[in-house]
Amino acid sequence: MTDRATMIRVDQAGEYGATRIYAGQLAVMGDRGPDSAEIRAMAEQEAGHLAKFNVLMAERGTRPTALQPFWSVAGYALGAATALIGPEAAMACTAAIEEEIDRHYTRQLDELEADGDDPKLARMITEFRADEQAHRDAALAAGAERAPGYPLLSAAIRLGCRAAIRLSEKI
Repeated sequence: MTDRATMIRVDQAGEYGATRIYAGQLAVMGDRGPDSAEIRAMAEQEAGHLAKFNVLMAERGTRPTALQPFWSVAGYALGAATALIGPEAAMACTAAIEEEIDRHYTRQLDELEADGDDPKLARMITEFRADEQAHRDAALAAGAERAPGYPLLSAAIRLGCRAAIRLSEKI
């Protein structure tokens, strides 16, 4: 069973990482990419998620992960690297990450619903999970699976996402 402070810390770290990934993608693609408006919209939504987790952290006295400076650099680098490969690779990055986040949020919701002791957090995660699922679906519709080396790229990004979750839970 995960304590609520850990849930909030790791979720805030994930939303922070997402904002950095999109910042890296947009820095490379700017408004030139065929999906730049979609990426910008997803980035704004992630920034809204991050803001809500920041408020919740302050309300509950939850500390952020000590790895936040690393996630800043790693997220930006991942976003920039996938955008350099091309728009489909940028979308492959989104699809892979959102697939893992959907699984992560689903596990958290199962735990929160079993306990029933934190309806505010459960509502936030339910809302954000729906947004992440929509991001994944949009990325797939935009050609994520046509990215060069998609199976390998997706698997590597998903593995990195799972590692980031575990590290942020602990550190």
